[in-house]
Amino acid sequence: MPVEFIGFVSSRNHSETIPPSGPVIDLDHIETAAKIHENGRFDRVLIAFHSNSPESILLAQHVAASTRDLGLMVAHRPGFTAPTLAARQLATLDQISRGRAAVHIITGGSDVELEADGDHTTKADRYARTREYLEILRKEWGSQEPFDYAGRFYTVKGASSLVKPYQGEAIPVYFGGSSEEAIAVAGEQADIYALWGETYEQVRETIARVRASAEKAGRAPPRFSLSLRPILAETEEAAWAKADAILEQARQLQDKTGYTRSSVIPNEGSRRLLAAAKQGSRLDKRLWTGIAELTGAKGNSTSLVGTPDQVAEALLDYYRLGISTFLIRGFDPLADAYAYGRDLLPRVRALVAKEDQRVGQKAA
Repeated sequence: MPVEFIGFVSSRNHSETIPPSGPVIDLDHIETAAKIHENGRFDRVLIAFHSNSPESILLAQHVAASTRDLGLMVAHRPGFTAPTLAARQLATLDQISRGRAAVHIITGGSDVELEADGDHTTKADRYARTREYLEILRKEWGSQEPFDYAGRFYTVKGASSLVKPYQGEAIPVYFGGSSEEAIAVAGEQADIYALWGETYEQVRETIARVRASAEKAGRAPPRFSLSLRPILAETEEAAWAKADAILEQARQLQDKTGYTRSSVIPNEGSRRLLAAAKQGSRLDKRLWTGIAELTGAKGNSTSLVGTPDQVAEALLDYYRLGISTFLIRGFDPLADAYAYGRDLLPRVRALVAKEDQRVGQKAA
């Protein structure tokens, strides 16, 4: 099974250890980050979405214009744009980029963040709305004739689109969320289900839940993606020292970077990472929870720590559990992306090729 790597391009250089500075949309940074990822042979890059961030589809278009082959994973929140319009926007991006678009559906677990955009729905309602939203997206992409849709949140009459995805009848749909409501929708709609960097045991559990949900919906299970923050060095000792330095720097800069821990942890994904962190800062072979514990697991915040060979072997462990996509980004976004492309991705791809060969020979 081919392994996919997704990087991360933000609108400016910013992380838990780098306070934001300069323009919110730094075109030089966007272009440099995009080209580093393309040259490093990443398959795609994530363009994130938050209630106060630049518009992700427009940033993705600039990434596409700055590269030739790099795929796009556009974070998108259902509910703020009519689904028929969103379908056409994404299909237009797919046409402009010659088939490089994918969408990452982020329903949203924080009431506070959603209320900043005027959304006051409950979590259960948000996921029910997301289900309808995705059903309409797929109809808009795939229907050759005008269609109607009557749901609780959306009523559409005579919808049709002149622009269709470059890739065919649909654009790949990545989907995140760990609540029961999210798992139910993922089983019905996701092409790729995205987890944060959990322990082996947690990953097994989540994969089983999503597969059961897909079976209940009468469809094949999605592929699975895992998000991590690899920390690499020439020796294992140096890598752990680097992790300690990152944690201390992040702690000192929290007020400047904005990665402070909230008193209330609103989403299930963060709570799962924090549950892992309670077991210790170093779990499994080399999973590190230090930043997750410090920040309240704000997003992708767990790491694999070690030499490139050691981290590659840990990623192979996840591959054996069913993960075929790795979304990785560093605490020093540009330098780390370069190092991943040079030192990590080739090693993982070689290990996966050997693993597939071994499994194939065993099956024969």
